[in-house]
Amino acid sequence: MRSVWRPEDVDAQWLTAVLRQARVLTEAAVTSFTVEPVGTGQMADSFRFALALDRGEPGAPASVVGKFTAADPTSRATALAMRTSEVEVRFYQQVAPTVRVPTPVCHHAAVDPATAEFALVMSDVSPCRQGDQLTGCGVDDAATCLEAMAALHAPRWGDPSLRALEWLDRRSEESLAMGETVLPMLFSGFVDRYGGVLSAQALGVGEGLMAHLSSYLRDQPGPATVQHGDFRLDNLLFAGGEASGAGGAGAVPGAPAVTVVDWQTAVLGPGLLDASYFLGAGLLVEDRRSHERALLREYHDRLLSQGVAGYSWEDCLADYRRYAYAGYLMAVGASMMVERTERGDAMFLAMAERHATQVLDLESLSLLEAVS
Repeated sequence: MRSVWRPEDVDAQWLTAVLRQARVLTEAAVTSFTVEPVGTGQMADSFRFALALDRGEPGAPASVVGKFTAADPTSRATALAMRTSEVEVRFYQQVAPTVRVPTPVCHHAAVDPATAEFALVMSDVSPCRQGDQLTGCGVDDAATCLEAMAALHAPRWGDPSLRALEWLDRRSEESLAMGETVLPMLFSGFVDRYGGVLSAQALGVGEGLMAHLSSYLRDQPGPATVQHGDFRLDNLLFAGGEASGAGGAGAVPGAPAVTVVDWQTAVLGPGLLDASYFLGAGLLVEDRRSHERALLREYHDRLLSQGVAGYSWEDCLADYRRYAYAGYLMAVGASMMVERTERGDAMFLAMAERHATQVLDLESLSLLEAVS
């Protein structure tokens, strides 16, 4: 089967070969298809391929989703530097079968690490409702997302064999030193671009983090597991089309309440970073203040019920407080490293403001100062 790296190179013959190799099709063949863009991602481009087949076949999909390296040159350069294409492909190949988090079924995964070109063909989980990082979500939806998060973290919690996955265990002295050098420069650019609209408290949180950056990067308590790294609403697909605590009206029977996508930032790291990152900006500030402790307790209970041992509630809460900086740091770094868009600007500003408030509410700086 020939290599295909761009959506414009996809043809019916290639799709047929992919779906037959994945045993999604046995006798039917794709004769034609239509294409439409899906998603809001800035590190890759995703498209829905609506399929026409030459014959009926039980279980044959009406559509699939293809994901490819972004056409934007800035995003492509970032994908190469950060290995995001390789990481997502390897996640589906080597890790997804070992965890219980709901993800799309991957029919095809290929990558050229030397160029960051990649292609994924996955099941189409529509009808679904994509989360929106700008508007936030309700408390019931947040609880559903944390249930999926625990299903990601618990199966490989503290698993030493994950260290053998070089693409996942990317933490090294070289990477830490690079972060200590590059992140202050990115923060300077972030302030230059957004300083006129960011609140004084958000700027102050960033300045405090930069002053203790080495402590934050180098001292990462908490057992390591498979971490999504960008567990936010834009990367979550809720079953059905209407917002609700059950995941939405019109959901396909048997479909998971939420499906987690965009695994380009998967990494070996503390699971509580995902939890703090998600709740810090996924909920609006007042909802987070009112419900984060109960939601976090429910997440911790789910970890314990799925076999995690030796991780106390007190440790969980301390790690949650410490990693409140994760979303702020993502807003700083990603905004400077991907294609700039109007929605991207609004999203990164919302993340910076919400996470800054979270940091202050949780007094997270005191945890960094204690080890500096």
